Amino acid sequence: MDTSPPEPPEDEPGEVVDARAIDLVLRVGELLLASGESTERVNEAMLSIAVAYELPRVEVQVSFTSLLVSAHPGGSALPVTGSRSIRRRTPAYWRLTALHQLVQDASIGMLDLEDAHARLAVIKRGRGPYPAWLLVVSFGLISASASVLVGGGPLVAMTAFVATMLGDRAAATLARRGTPEFFQLLVASSIGASIAVLVIAMGAPGRASTIVTGAILALLPGRPLVASIQDGITGDLVSAGARLLEVFFIIAAIVAGLGVVVYAAVRLDVGVTVAHLPSAPALFQPVPILAAAAVSLAFAVSLAVPKNVLFAAAAGGAAIWTLYVSLLNLGVTGVLASAVSAVVIGLLASMLARHRRAPVLPYVVPAIAPLLPGTLLYRGMVEINTGQPEAGVLSLIGALSVALALGAGVNLGGELVRAFQRVGLGASGRWARPAARRTRGY
Repeated sequence: MDTSPPEPPEDEPGEVVDARAIDLVLRVGELLLASGESTERVNEAMLSIAVAYELPRVEVQVSFTSLLVSAHPGGSALPVTGSRSIRRRTPAYWRLTALHQLVQDASIGMLDLEDAHARLAVIKRGRGPYPAWLLVVSFGLISASASVLVGGGPLVAMTAFVATMLGDRAAATLARRGTPEFFQLLVASSIGASIAVLVIAMGAPGRASTIVTGAILALLPGRPLVASIQDGITGDLVSAGARLLEVFFIIAAIVAGLGVVVYAAVRLDVGVTVAHLPSAPALFQPVPILAAAAVSLAFAVSLAVPKNVLFAAAAGGAAIWTLYVSLLNLGVTGVLASAVSAVVIGLLASMLARHRRAPVLPYVVPAIAPLLPGTLLYRGMVEINTGQPEAGVLSLIGALSVALALGAGVNLGGELVRAFQRVGLGASGRWARPAARRTRGY
């Protein structure tokens, strides 16, 4: 009792926070998110970089348009926080693959901080594997291949190619003038539909339907659809909601462009009906299978995937179409056939991507392109504008159901692979996923 009171314990010395390490974490996350990666994978990659360069007690927050990293040195030191906004998203899957390789090398200690920054700068300044003109032409090739897939011939394929290229160049002109993407897509879809209406007026309605189906398929949002459903499944609901809203606006723009043209055609007494709309073939034929492979191949080029992925993308397109037709022949409904085919393709693509230590999106997204519901969208708008609103609404709902089935199916295939792997990209395996913890809806 007569001794002096004890001295209060001194704060533990704070750990050093390297600002360049935080900057590297933010820049890697920014490029991954801008290149089309899902929120969960971006979060894993950023945490991997933070652990690799010994940032203390790091918290990472990833949303659709922004990133935040906070490191707490400990003791009485204030946390060090950095943030970054995503102002432009460009689907460059070659960059996605290079960034995953950088994260893996950094995670196992093969890169020091300076080398990682230098390699990141090379990736950011690098050029894609294909020339710019080929990326533009690939959209026309998607449309031409899709028109052949639904029954068109060489003349139809050439017309669909020209219509899509005109729509794409018109959208690019609007983009240079600062016009929002919604109106760019509206104009692009309306140009394809207008050319189809001209073909109908010239007396070839069957050809017109295949032309507009191909033109629509080149615009449909396969990439954000897969990422949005993956975000929702893994518990990133804010990003999932934002991505789904993006998908909604893209589809709304396409539907609006189609609706305006079809409405004007009906008012001008052009013979736009649903009688000549193409339907999915129920027999195995070499031409549709090759066309499905060509759709996926052109889609892969438009996404700038690495060259070693092109064969896998084409094979995936042929495989998913073969599975889809097989299930239709067995009497399975279109939505369920799309979902089951997507599950199988998602499983195979995830296994291949895991074997190559690469991201799965470059393999999955092009593979589902042949089943995207372009025909159903066009059918719905024709039915609505020709006095069949109930049937039109059902067709649009059917198109949305097929799209969601494709997105959920490929993600389920990936989850089946992940359930049996020990670790993820950033040493975050099945036990570390927050969305896997049971909440029973609370």
